[in-house]
Amino acid sequence: MVNRERLIRVSIPEQRLTLAVGGRTVARYPVSTAFNGPGERRGSGCTPRGWHRIRIKIGDGLPPDTVFVGRRPTGEIYNPELAARHPERDWILTRILWLTGLESGCNRGGDRDSLRRFIYIHGCPATAPMGVPLSHGCIRMHNPALLALFERVAAGDRVFIAGG
Repeated sequence: MVNRERLIRVSIPEQRLTLAVGGRTVARYPVSTAFNGPGERRGSGCTPRGWHRIRIKIGDGLPPDTVFVGRRPTGEIYNPELAARHPERDWILTRILWLTGLESGCNRGGDRDSLRRFIYIHGCPATAPMGVPLSHGCIRMHNPALLALFERVAAGDRVFIAGG
C-alpha cells in the first residue's frame, strides 16, 4: 500500500511552506506569517504554532484575485485601483484554507483557538513581500503558489506550523 498522506509544514523562521506527499517533499513556497511573530492568543496578531488540519477549502472555481471578506467573495477582483481606494484593507484573495487547531490548550479551545481566530492560508497581492513576516496572524501566499497548493490538498489534511 502506497502512503499518499499530505502534510503541509510551515516554518515561521524560514518563512517557507513545504508540501509533502507520502513523506516526500513535492513543493516549497515562500510565505509571509505574522508581523507580531508566533503566538496563540486571540487578539495577539500572531501566527499560531503546532498541529492543525485544513477545516475547509474556500473559493474553488472563483477567478484569481477574488476579494474575500468574512470568508465570502465580495464580488470584487483585486487590482491597483481598488487597492488605492482601500489602503487600510488586509487583502484576502483568491482562495482560503481555513485551519483548525488540534492541540487542546495550545491552538484549540479558549482564547487560543485557531479556528475561532480565523487563521487561514490565503492569497495576497502580487506586490506583497514574501519571506518577510507581515501578516496579521494568517499565512499569506502569492496567488499562483496558493492556487497550485489548493489543487493538491484536501480538507482534513494536516498542517504543522513550526517556529519561535
